[in-house]
Amino acid sequence: MKDLLSRIGQWTEKMWRSIPIHLRDAIFTALLLGIAAAICFVLRSIDENGSFTLLIFVLAVVIISRFTEGYFWGVFSSLFGVICVNFVFTYPFWAFNFRLTGYPLTFLTMLAVSLIISAMNTKIKKQERLRTEAERETMRANLLRAMSHDIRTPLTSIVGNTSAILENGDTLSTEQQRELLRDVNEDAQWLIRMVENLLSITRISGEQTAISKEYEAAEEILAASVHKFEKRFKSNIRIAVEVPQEVVLVPMDATLIQQVLLNLMENAVLHGESTTELRLSVEHIGDEACFTVSDNGLGIPRERLATLFDGSLSGEKGGGFDMKKNMGIGLSVCQTIVKAHGGRITAENRPEGGAQFRFYLPLKEEKEDEDQG
Repeated sequence: MKDLLSRIGQWTEKMWRSIPIHLRDAIFTALLLGIAAAICFVLRSIDENGSFTLLIFVLAVVIISRFTEGYFWGVFSSLFGVICVNFVFTYPFWAFNFRLTGYPLTFLTMLAVSLIISAMNTKIKKQERLRTEAERETMRANLLRAMSHDIRTPLTSIVGNTSAILENGDTLSTEQQRELLRDVNEDAQWLIRMVENLLSITRISGEQTAISKEYEAAEEILAASVHKFEKRFKSNIRIAVEVPQEVVLVPMDATLIQQVLLNLMENAVLHGESTTELRLSVEHIGDEACFTVSDNGLGIPRERLATLFDGSLSGEKGGGFDMKKNMGIGLSVCQTIVKAHGGRITAENRPEGGAQFRFYLPLKEEKEDEDQG
């Protein structure tokens, strides 16, 4: 029953979001003004003077001005409220009386309230868009700067190994040549994954910043990610997947979330060093879906936890000149994708050893910034 109600709620939410924003504002305004009028009708049976009606309609105007786009619906509700109070709820009832004391002041007050709240709402939304855009540009700049370092290293290795084979092929043994070719193959695979991450960032950071979300079953996303990981990394890593009995439907871009899971699993293998087991799970926590990827490796150095997701680790060297031993790029991509979904990501070390990453995605789509003005 709970699952059925959840599905109905998600379907209703999706249908509501599919309605054009101006039509949504019209429905919201009509509904709220209707509720205000109904409350006044009920209360008038208690107090025939109707002293409460103006306050109720002022409250309705404030709410409408705050949660609709632009100025039109706030001004419309203030006009409607003044006329309704005069015609319906003021003596003589169901007749206009423009000689009421303070009537012009009432109209001007409600109009001023709607204009002020609408102006504040527009300014708040504009500042929020500017802040989000600034964060997005900063994140993209950091990622591209870090990625330029990491792409150069495997390319240098590929050029060096292939040059050694071409120039010294007669003096190198078959095993030495195979070892060089294996290194070339690993570097090429690394570049492919880097390009995949770059494409993921491009999808989020381009001019069309809103990602396309569809309700997906979380367990299917986990299964698909594990299948891709096992196909890419032919290792002896044991992978355990835990899912709840009920279906957890999450609005997401399935390709991007799979990229997050792949990056987290790849980091566990490459940086855990002694990792032999991965554990993936998803659970329903409040109004969020919590995805967890944990391992039994060496864990994350304590001093790196604070800057784990900002891409700053990409300039650090691992063993020798192996820039691929950093974990900055993949985790920066993960944070960018999760934030684009309206979620958050965390990392910690497990008490029993190993690292644990969690990211949370909202189970309901947030209101999009669409059709502004």
